[in-house]
Amino acid sequence: MEQLIARFLRYVRVETQSNSANSHCPSTEGQRVLAQQLKDELIALGLSDVDLDDSGYLMARLPSNVDHDVPAIGFIAHMDTAPDASGKDVKPQIVENYQGGDIALGMGDEVLSPIQYPDLNRLHGHNIITTDGTTLLGADNKAGIAEIITAIAVLKANPEIKHGDICIGFTPDEEIGRGADQFDVAKFGAQWAYTIDGGPVGELEYENFHASSAFVTCHGVNVHPGTAKDKMINAMNIAAQFQMMMPAQETPECTEGYEGFFHLVSMDPSVAKTQLHYILRDFDADSLARRKTLIQENVDALNQRLDKGRVSVEIVDSYANMREMVVPHPHIIELAKQAMIDCDVEPEIKPIRGGTDGARLSFMGLPCPNIFTGGYNFHGIHEFITVEGMQQAVQVIVKLAENTALQYKK
Repeated sequence: MEQLIARFLRYVRVETQSNSANSHCPSTEGQRVLAQQLKDELIALGLSDVDLDDSGYLMARLPSNVDHDVPAIGFIAHMDTAPDASGKDVKPQIVENYQGGDIALGMGDEVLSPIQYPDLNRLHGHNIITTDGTTLLGADNKAGIAEIITAIAVLKANPEIKHGDICIGFTPDEEIGRGADQFDVAKFGAQWAYTIDGGPVGELEYENFHASSAFVTCHGVNVHPGTAKDKMINAMNIAAQFQMMMPAQETPECTEGYEGFFHLVSMDPSVAKTQLHYILRDFDADSLARRKTLIQENVDALNQRLDKGRVSVEIVDSYANMREMVVPHPHIIELAKQAMIDCDVEPEIKPIRGGTDGARLSFMGLPCPNIFTGGYNFHGIHEFITVEGMQQAVQVIVKLAENTALQYKK
């Protein structure tokens, strides 16, 4: 599995942070650079139908090596990293045979502590890949890419492992919600697929948040502060009032499991105009609708207290819970569960407290649950992944391909 880690370390050094302010696809040139590198690698592996389109979507196929009909299945990962932390000049480090305690990240004061991240207590003896404390790592989702390609290399090198057609898809701009925008399901050719985009070993997910965004704009009046009495209306003060009206315990840091939340993601402040960007998340569509209603009610209440029209809101839906599109195909989940069990991995079926390309792809006719990568703490400088977890992901992908062929053998 040395090639697995070599691939991963090579991929994370390519800056592929996506940019929501750019409407082009891909939104950053680095994603195109990585896509071209991956294309060359897939061609070198001898895959067929290798295609990189103008929008940065990369697809390929490993042809079946059996003489009976097997549904084509797919494995998908995304090439971009999150805008939440820098992805430039990533300097990964490998901590071998971790035995507990704090892990120093690079030469600075930043550490990865089991007090803050108790998952580390279960990883004694593992080899852990971390950041140097200045950037994210990029395991989300370059680990998924490395695992998929390594699994394909294993299948190519071991023709005695029987499988049907395996479709591979690498997408741009997933982190800014556009990963499925131009994904050609018919061209991809799979009957169902799995995103390799989850976290700790064993995760298997086929339900996710319903998601919306709310853009609350507070309109003020800017006047020179020396002559502002009874004239100035500070939009930032209005925004502060609005935020104080939001439920304090319904935030990401106070919720877990199936609990939804309001999350103030960012604000663009000034005296004349301040915009608050919230994301609204819930697993139940009716509960998400209630969250939208509460936002609107708070806007209306603040406008009654102040001048009418002082506060406005725009609510935009992002994606829906894929559960309703996957549950009608239980064999997809059962195949993934059995592959994990066969690889001595205990399946942990849980909801995704976020979204993946698979959520939207499921509604586009490609049922697409999510499988673990072995990573932790995505989107920040404390991101890490275990070598052992990555190896187990590769084994599960290989076994899933093999079990699917066996399932359909006449």
